[in-house]
Amino acid sequence: MRYTLVLSFCLFFGLLQANDEKVLLAFKQSYSLEAKSEYTKAIAVLKEVYDENSYEINLRLGWLCYSAGQFAQSMSYYQNAINLKPYSVEAKLGYVLPASAAGNWDQVVVQYKKILEYDAQNSLVNFRLGMIYYGRKDYQTAQKYFERVVNLYPFDYDGNAMLAWSYLQMGKMREARVVFGKALLIRPDDASVLEGLSLIK
Repeated sequence: MRYTLVLSFCLFFGLLQANDEKVLLAFKQSYSLEAKSEYTKAIAVLKEVYDENSYEINLRLGWLCYSAGQFAQSMSYYQNAINLKPYSVEAKLGYVLPASAAGNWDQVVVQYKKILEYDAQNSLVNFRLGMIYYGRKDYQTAQKYFERVVNLYPFDYDGNAMLAWSYLQMGKMREARVVFGKALLIRPDDASVLEGLSLIK
């Protein structure tokens, strides 16, 4: 009985090890094919070892499908990765790539806000959300996100410039002038900042 258990365990372990090696080889081949921009072949290689419960495979397929222009499939794989690792920032940042490429900006906003629920100080996500709301002419909401960026990185050009433009769009001229001045310290003679200052009466 004990011998049978040991033998079964050894066989099971051997199968696991063989499968791990197969997956590793598939990943290696996918990187090589990606380097040659052969995304469809790279996807096919990974699909041969696909496991719906593998975060890594789903994440990798999400990226490769995005690179191949297969945006719906990419979002599906990234969503699988998110379901497997709900706190993963990288999977959500991955998801927004095909979502934005497909013009699904509401889905992009959803993913960014989910990230901020547990990573409120993420400067990249705060800045990108600010840009989305600025583009939607919701300057008050944009201001909120740009302010977070500037609080985290007071000498950041992009954060200061966009915060100043948000103030300007809302008619907060004094605040705009002050923040444009800070942005100008970072990039003297910057065309965007000078344009903003020229609009302040």
